Amino acid sequence: MTGNLLRKRDGGHARVGFVELFFDLVFVFAITQISHGLLEHLTWLGALQSAMLLMAVWWAWVFTSWVTNWLDPDRGAVQAALFVLMGAGLVMSAALPRAFEDRGLAFGAAFAFIQVGRSLFVLWAVRGDQALFANFVRIAVWLGVSAVFWIWGGLVSPEQRLGMWAVALAVEYLGPILFFYVPGLGRSRTSDWSVEGAHLAERVGLFVIICLGETLLITGATFAGLTWTAPVILAFVSAVLSTIAMWRLYFSRAHEAGSEAIHGSDDPGRLARRAYTYAPLLVVAAIIVVAVSDELVIAHPEGHVATATALTLIGGPILFLISTCLGGLAVWGRWMRPRLVGVAALALLWPLSPQMTPLTLSWATTIILLAVGAWETLAYRAR
Repeated sequence: MTGNLLRKRDGGHARVGFVELFFDLVFVFAITQISHGLLEHLTWLGALQSAMLLMAVWWAWVFTSWVTNWLDPDRGAVQAALFVLMGAGLVMSAALPRAFEDRGLAFGAAFAFIQVGRSLFVLWAVRGDQALFANFVRIAVWLGVSAVFWIWGGLVSPEQRLGMWAVALAVEYLGPILFFYVPGLGRSRTSDWSVEGAHLAERVGLFVIICLGETLLITGATFAGLTWTAPVILAFVSAVLSTIAMWRLYFSRAHEAGSEAIHGSDDPGRLARRAYTYAPLLVVAAIIVVAVSDELVIAHPEGHVATATALTLIGGPILFLISTCLGGLAVWGRWMRPRLVGVAALALLWPLSPQMTPLTLSWATTIILLAVGAWETLAYRAR
């Protein structure tokens, strides 16, 4: 009976189901909320809070993607579970802007429900598969512990909430690193996490597209509400080109080769954990920072470059290049040299930024991203 809920592994590429794409729409809303929140609170504290909320949103999404890598999303029970998670995800997303204010309990309870509820459903769904069942018993224990801190944090003052939720995130993120070790139950083995690499790569790629699309939405909405002067138009063009450059850099040959490497690995769970669980979080964070910088520059392309603007304009692309390098390092054990050179070139812009306008700094970062993409494309063709 339970076997009917598991994907059939016939050696081919596991198709991403339409219900999985439907589920992702909730996270379009979540990413938009985080991006707007960071823009409105562009301080170190605001950045820290946005980073914590993004870590939670990403974890809710990526754990669900692992689950649908095992379970068949075309089965009615799996779809019903995803719809319930979507409802909780909408509550979580709606509470995001005021999660550190008066909606902390709503956010914490919704997130805890997603994590624990999904794990309990999987326990029921895979009760006929001993290895998966044992893994999800351990996962449910870890997420049950973190749920206490999510809900507890929502009940205390905003000042105390930061610490409570930091503990909750530490539990969430340490779980896979420690193989979900539970006293008396032992730990999981990555060799037990049999995954379909192409499906997981496609799921993460679709989430990255969501984030890039959100960047374009912010760019277009900001541009539409302004007077179309020459500086505003040039800032708009720079923002669009930087988004295209990030798309090209992420969806390069390396992305396809990564899924192939996981598919052919003796331990696909280990590679998938490194390449498609932790590393893409920094990619998503970088895209959000770039979206914020695009809106700042389009709204104010001329004049002095404020420190916050310079940090987002330079820091976003640097974080993007480093995070995509980490993805390559996780799969092949080597760095991507053109991207490291791009990081160095971007860093050199920092001492020059006081003499630049937001528009010229934006174009400088965009040109560097485009140059890195062109370098890699030419190098691949040469090989």
